[in-house]
Amino acid sequence: MNQNTRKNIVLNKKMRFDYHLFDRAQAGISLLGWEVKSLREGRVQLGNSYIHFSNGEAFLEKAIITPLITAGHNKNVIPERRRKLLLTRKELEKLSIATQQKGYSCVCIGLYWKKHLIKCEIALARGKKLADKRDASKKRDWERQQQHLLKNQSR
Repeated sequence: MNQNTRKNIVLNKKMRFDYHLFDRAQAGISLLGWEVKSLREGRVQLGNSYIHFSNGEAFLEKAIITPLITAGHNKNVIPERRRKLLLTRKELEKLSIATQQKGYSCVCIGLYWKKHLIKCEIALARGKKLADKRDASKKRDWERQQQHLLKNQSR
């Protein structure tokens, strides 16, 4: 297998449905040893997670990494702790200024392996209105019907 291939740990598909996604970026994430082991098992939930900017740093909030049963019981294990994101100063400034505008936020789209490192894909997002969500679901259903019709015609 190629070393540069991207292997997804988890994708937050609901973010694509609930938000218009704009600028995407890749960030490193500071994790503890038990968290890496749990991520290898896929024990993570990004449902309500978001990126918080404070003091020139970015943090992943509300991401739940469930510890393995074999994780050390003598350690202080907090599944929903703040995790520091590693971004360049230029990216930090760009995203923090953009999130200060009304209606914009920064969200985590997914976690993936890049070589031996765990990366977090983040994006600048703006919430969709209910009508936009309906249009997106209609468009998705129509594309699915088109694929079905093309598949049946080729037989």
